[in-house]
Amino acid sequence: MRSDIIKKGPERAPNRSLLKATGVTDSEMKKPFIAVVNSWNDIIPGHMHLNKLAEAVKAGIRNAGGVPFEFHTVGVCDGIAMGHEGMKYSLPSREIIEDTIELMVRAHQFDGMVLIPTCDKIVPGHLMAAGRLDIPAIVVTGGPMLPGYVDDDYRDLISVSEGVGAHSAGKISDDDLNRLENFSCAGAGSCAGMFTANTMACMTEALGLSLPGCATAHAVDAKKTRIAKESGERIVEMVRENLTPKKIVTQRSFENAITVDMAIGGSTNSTLHLPALAHEFGLKLPLEAFDELSRTTPHLISLRPGGPNFMLHFDRAGGVQAIMQRLSPKLHLEQLTVNGNTIGENLNELDLVNPKLNKEIIATLENPIHAQGGIAVLKGSLAPDGSVVKQAAVDPGMHVHTGPARVYDGEEDAMQSILAGDVKPGDIVIVRYEGPKGGPGMREMLAATAALGGMGLLESVALITDGRFSGGTRGPCIGHVSPEASEGGPIALVKDGDMIEINIPERALNLKISEGELKQRKAAFVPPKTEITGYLARYQRSVHSANTGGIVD
Repeated sequence: MRSDIIKKGPERAPNRSLLKATGVTDSEMKKPFIAVVNSWNDIIPGHMHLNKLAEAVKAGIRNAGGVPFEFHTVGVCDGIAMGHEGMKYSLPSREIIEDTIELMVRAHQFDGMVLIPTCDKIVPGHLMAAGRLDIPAIVVTGGPMLPGYVDDDYRDLISVSEGVGAHSAGKISDDDLNRLENFSCAGAGSCAGMFTANTMACMTEALGLSLPGCATAHAVDAKKTRIAKESGERIVEMVRENLTPKKIVTQRSFENAITVDMAIGGSTNSTLHLPALAHEFGLKLPLEAFDELSRTTPHLISLRPGGPNFMLHFDRAGGVQAIMQRLSPKLHLEQLTVNGNTIGENLNELDLVNPKLNKEIIATLENPIHAQGGIAVLKGSLAPDGSVVKQAAVDPGMHVHTGPARVYDGEEDAMQSILAGDVKPGDIVIVRYEGPKGGPGMREMLAATAALGGMGLLESVALITDGRFSGGTRGPCIGHVSPEASEGGPIALVKDGDMIEINIPERALNLKISEGELKQRKAAFVPPKTEITGYLARYQRSVHSANTGGIVD
C-alpha cells in the first residue's frame, strides 16, 4: 500500500503516534487509508448537504475494510459570485482545488480517494486532481436541486435571473419578482437545469469516473446516499485492484463524453473543462473536437435553459445511462468504468435494473430534437482561434444574423446599458476584457444574458464576449472569443456601429471591416492597464487562452 510509507516499520513510530492521536488503531494500520475529499460548505446550496454524503461514503469505506480520512477544498458559488468582482475568482478556483487535493494526498500518502464535489468549477478541479495524481479514485457528484414551483410552473435560478430583466422592462411586478426569488431555488443541490454543474456531473459519469446513475440522482434523493455508500465500498476494491483513473480514462473516453455533451445540450463551459482535464491526463483535446462531434451527434433531450425539462425529468428517464444507451452506436462501449465494468456492460444492465424508465423525453437517433449537437465552434475574423455557442438554445431566426456592434469594456457597463433600455433589437452586444487574462478570471455573463432574456430580446439581440457564459444562458450568446481583447485579439478592435456577422450553420463569426482598417486599428491598439494583486495576479501571469481550456502553467 502507498500508505505503508507513513505507517510501517520501527522508523515510522512517530508517524504512527500522530495517527493514533486521531484515533487510528493498530488493526486499522493494516488497512487501506482512503482520502474523502469533500467540498462541503455552508454557502453553496449544491454543497451544503455534502457533509451527509461524506458520512455515507465513510460508512461504505469502513464496510469494505478501509480507513477514511476526510478533508475539504474551497468552493465558489457561481450564482452568488455572479455580476460583480467575485466572479473573477470562480474559474481560477479550479486550479486551487486541484492543487489542494494534490498537497493533501501526496503529503499523507493515501491509497485511494473518494471525491465529493457538486458545482461548476469544483467538479473539474476534483477531476483534474484525479488525473494528475492517478491513484484509485471515484467521484460522487452531489446531485441536482429539485426545481422550485412558482405560479403553477417549475422554476429555477435562471427564472429569477430572467425575472430581473422582465421586471426592468415592466413585464412583471415587484410581487412577481419576489415570488420567483423566494420559491425558485428549492434547497440542496446544483441548480435544477442542464447548467454547468450538472453538465460536468454528466461528463464525470460519461467518462466512467462515477457509478452509473450518480450524475442525475438528486441531492435529496435516498438513491444519492446509497450511491455514496456504494462508492465508499467500491474505492477499497479499486485500491486492491490498483484501478487508477488513467486506466479508465483514455482519448476514446473523452470522445464518449463529448458525444454525450452534444446529445444533452450541455454547458459551453465543458469546452473549458474537458480540455483542461485531458491535459492532466496527458492527452490533447482541441476545441475543434467539440465541433467535429457536434456535427455528427444529434441533440436528444430538451433541458433547461434551452428546453422545458429539468434534471428531474432527465433522472426519471434514466439519466446519463439512458442517453448513452440511445447513443450506443456512436460510443466506444469497450471503455472501462470505476465499477470494473465496461460502458457496454453497464448499459446492458440498465433495463434489468429499471425496465420501465420514462424514456419518451429522450429522442431517438432517427428522430432527434436537432440534427446536430448542442455546441458549435465559430471562427472567423472576429475569433481567429475560435469561439463557442450553445446552438441548441438559439432561436432559429438568430442562427444567421448581421447587426451593429454595441461595445462595452466590461460586464457592469453592459448590464447598466441593457437595463437602461439602450440595447435595441438587431444589436450585437460586445463585452470584452473579460477573458482569462483580461478579466482576469473569465467571468460569466449570466446577469447580462438573463436580463436580455427577461426583456424579450434574445430572439433579436446577440451577445459576444471573450468571457464566458453560465450553463444557464440561452440565446445567441457567443463566448470564449480567442484571442481575447487583452492580448490584442480582434474583439479589442471593434468599434460601436461596426457590423458583425454571425452564421452558426457555416460556423462563422466575422468583423465586417476591411483588412486595411483592421491593421490600422491593430497598430494603434494599447491594452488598458489594471492593478491586480494577490492570487489573481499570479493567475493572470500563468493562464492560457480560452481555446486551450484556460489551462494554467
